[in-house]
Amino acid sequence: MMGNQDVKLLNFLLSPVGRRVEWALKLKGIDYEYLEEDIFNKSSLLLELNPVHKKVPVFVHGHKSIAESLIILEYIDETWKQYPLLPHHPYQRAHARFWAKLSDEKLAMGAWIALIKKGDGWEKVLKETREVMEKLEEEIKGKKFFGGDNIGYLDLALGWITCWLPVWEEIGSLQVLDPLKCPNISSWKTNFLSHPMIKDNLPPRDEMIAYCHRRIQEYHG
Repeated sequence: MMGNQDVKLLNFLLSPVGRRVEWALKLKGIDYEYLEEDIFNKSSLLLELNPVHKKVPVFVHGHKSIAESLIILEYIDETWKQYPLLPHHPYQRAHARFWAKLSDEKLAMGAWIALIKKGDGWEKVLKETREVMEKLEEEIKGKKFFGGDNIGYLDLALGWITCWLPVWEEIGSLQVLDPLKCPNISSWKTNFLSHPMIKDNLPPRDEMIAYCHRRIQEYHG
């Protein structure tokens, strides 16, 4: 592992977006100090370092703090050159950023809304979310990872599909990822979860289930 150079990560064990930052640091071999945050009782440090959103993850490098996981991934990739995450070509980088942003705004948000909301508009939300997944299927055709032969920026951005989405589908008795319609994403999931660095750094499933139930109860409470 490389020296931490005052590298810290404020995160929450069950945060899908925080986990992608952890994966990036481990793939690049960067040593860092991990600070677990209680998101139900936020620390003064978190509020100081991220006063705008007041959310994890927050990445600290020296005296600089950076919020928002996708921005953090880019900062890490630009600062530590080993194991590049983003493609070299500007168009390919822009393309990866587009899909990462779309995934967070449409795919992840749509799947979460489908989980917590039932009633008017539920089927429409689920249908639109599945359509985004099917478009993503075209992006992975013929590739082991979205990054090519190695896990890259977009793979990390989409990593929540491999472990959080199955939990949401189980709890909500719904299907966002249809393996018959999206066989390439299903294969990608297997490849991603088989990577030693990912396999050894997955969130505990039982705690994910309990956390999701808590958030659903809070929403309906």
